Amino acid sequence: MSDTTPEHGGATPPSDRSTPPVDATTGLPTDSAAVPAVDDRLQEVAGPPHLMTDSAADSERREGGDGRWSDAMRSIVNGSVLTTVLAVVLALVASGVLIALTDKDVQAAAGYFFARPTDMLRAIGTAVGGSYSSLFQGSVVNFGAPSFASAITPITRSVDYAVPLVVAGLGVAVAFRAGLFNIGGQGQVLIAAAAAGWVGFSFDLPAAVHIPLTILAGIVGGAVWAGIVGVLKARTGANEVVLTIMLNYVALYLLSFMLRTPGLLQAGGSPNPISPATKDSALLPALFGPRFGINVGFIVAILAVVVVWWLLNKSSLGFRFRTIGENPRAARVAGMSVPSLTIWVLVISGGLIGIAGAYQVEGAVTTGFTSGIDAGIGFDAITVALLGRSKPWGTFWAAILFGVLKNGGYAMQAAGGIPIDIVDVIQALIVLFIAAPPLVRAIFRIPQPGARRRTKHSTKRKAVAA
Repeated sequence: MSDTTPEHGGATPPSDRSTPPVDATTGLPTDSAAVPAVDDRLQEVAGPPHLMTDSAADSERREGGDGRWSDAMRSIVNGSVLTTVLAVVLALVASGVLIALTDKDVQAAAGYFFARPTDMLRAIGTAVGGSYSSLFQGSVVNFGAPSFASAITPITRSVDYAVPLVVAGLGVAVAFRAGLFNIGGQGQVLIAAAAAGWVGFSFDLPAAVHIPLTILAGIVGGAVWAGIVGVLKARTGANEVVLTIMLNYVALYLLSFMLRTPGLLQAGGSPNPISPATKDSALLPALFGPRFGINVGFIVAILAVVVVWWLLNKSSLGFRFRTIGENPRAARVAGMSVPSLTIWVLVISGGLIGIAGAYQVEGAVTTGFTSGIDAGIGFDAITVALLGRSKPWGTFWAAILFGVLKNGGYAMQAAGGIPIDIVDVIQALIVLFIAAPPLVRAIFRIPQPGARRRTKHSTKRKAVAA
């Protein structure tokens, strides 16, 4: 039976298949013409050589330090961190355009732009640069302060704004990771503030007992209010978004009723709907003195971040939370009780948000609170969780950013006459760009994650096919 080659299909002469003469000393063929030629088809394939032939040196080099550093840089460039930073940059640029358009000096210079274009450019730089400079110095570091303590006071005030956003954002993030949308942060903050405020002004206890007890009351209040949603969703299948939004109104009117009723939350002898002042034993002590805004609540927020990180990444309960968030059907097949886990998710989420309510009456509004004690924290927490990608430390830094924006917004308004609504526009634009990472990648020409790897696999397949 004659052999055939794949390329020509013709018969191979018997002489070509004969054994060539071999040197008895070296064991090598004596006829150089009998040695098969190297196939040049592999050399014509595009791509790095190591995709086709992988030597030990190449493998060691790629598995060594160079490979690790290249993988780390690729994960940073293609990951969500760079996209988030660039989204903030885009929001600042877009807000700068809005500031320039609303500035009176820029509008006046635009009237004679073609005569003296530099005047308009100078006015734009003054308006945008002055606004962002005021925001930075009013919320981070004041370089014109006479002392170091005065210079760092703005950042401590920003942290004070951020503390309730940290814990409330963590509560929303836990729900997001489990596939639930806790939109009822406002109601949970109000109920938690009512419970913590009642404990804060009703008892005479040592500070070592009174402060933790007040925080615990806030946790219980928020957990119970969110637990109602969990039970209804688990038992009846109701939508948690509708339930949490509706319970916000219930909490608001319930708190208003209690603030107008003597013997409940209304201050004695006052006709106004306001609570009594929080007693000194329940106030959160300052960490660095009364001049700075940081108090013990910041330590509580850090502990909450660590606990939530451990819960979501290291505990079996957190694994179950993430599983029902990714695929509830697979969780059921694995034997997990989705209804009970749903209840626990919302209870923990509400408890974390309840810490923010307790912080409001222990550290922010200590002279008596009204029905506006939530201060928009419940809804801002949703934005913080989205900006932090529902990760504990990402939520922490997102809350710090929002604290900086809130604190610096007032300085920007006072220094340059910029409307405080510009800060809200910046926050909204950040969320817009965060929610559209393909748009950010397209603007900055960042490759999609995994695109390079798919190209390598494609090159490998071409090499094998050849």
